[in-house]
Amino acid sequence: MYYGFDVGGTKIEFGAFNDKLERIATERVTTPTHDYALLLETITGLVAKYDQQFDVKGSIGLGLPGMEDALSGTVLTVNIPAANGKPLRTDLKETIGRQVKIENDANCFALSEAWDEELKQTRSVLGLILGTGFGGGFVYNGQIISGHNHVAGEVGHMRIPVDAWFHLGAEQAPLLSCGCGKKGCMDNYLSGRGFELLYQHYFGEQRSAVDIIHGFQQNEISAQRHVERFMELLAICFANIFTANDPDVVVLGGGLSNFSLIYDELPKRIPKYLLPIAQCPRIVQAKHGDAGGVRGAAFLNIRSASHSESAASAV
Repeated sequence: MYYGFDVGGTKIEFGAFNDKLERIATERVTTPTHDYALLLETITGLVAKYDQQFDVKGSIGLGLPGMEDALSGTVLTVNIPAANGKPLRTDLKETIGRQVKIENDANCFALSEAWDEELKQTRSVLGLILGTGFGGGFVYNGQIISGHNHVAGEVGHMRIPVDAWFHLGAEQAPLLSCGCGKKGCMDNYLSGRGFELLYQHYFGEQRSAVDIIHGFQQNEISAQRHVERFMELLAICFANIFTANDPDVVVLGGGLSNFSLIYDELPKRIPKYLLPIAQCPRIVQAKHGDAGGVRGAAFLNIRSASHSESAASAV
């Protein structure tokens, strides 16, 4: 039995998956964001509850908005203050009495999509989330690549490239500060929040992403100009990421991934920013939506997508 936890800033989603990787239990509870002891107790309680229900000791994987320090094992996370700076994995292991794996939630999202039936034979999958923030995860041969410092895939904290800066209009482009302490991180430009901030900066009006997209569809001039600028910005930034990682398939998640124009426009716009010999990878929308994080977390304890015929056929 495989247990997955998607630990977010407001809720914890739990999922139990059998050996065929079929989801057989779901539960959501409020995240104790400011009480570390209660956070441990909440996760431990869910494990105990489903161990008893299924008469097993499930394997445990957690996805969360942050990462473990590769040296100390403490967690770096802004959205869950209770866990920030704490040895979450070690404490859970001692409390529950078994191994616990922890990964960045974007990595879990990428793993979930890479193990889908349609992509399970694909060598390299890059998952990019265009949501409240902008982040990513890399999966090669069915396994997450976390990197030496557990920061591989943190594309949101790459600074926007110079051609993107000039595209935004060097002198009038906003130099946005990031929660990481740097300025110009892609997270503040390519996320849903960035989509709204850029509109406000250039047009002096605060609007939601949904409202801007609706305006675009109604042929509003300001919304059309904004979407045109944003699509080219996406193309420039994505091309830089693709040049460094050369994925076979790119899967998009998050709220902005529902904007269907992206899948028409990016394949046409990206090639001019790639090396001459490079082709734009296939860009698709995520199939598992909000469930991707908990699925990927549960799969952290399985060595590969082809661990067995039955599991691979059900992913």
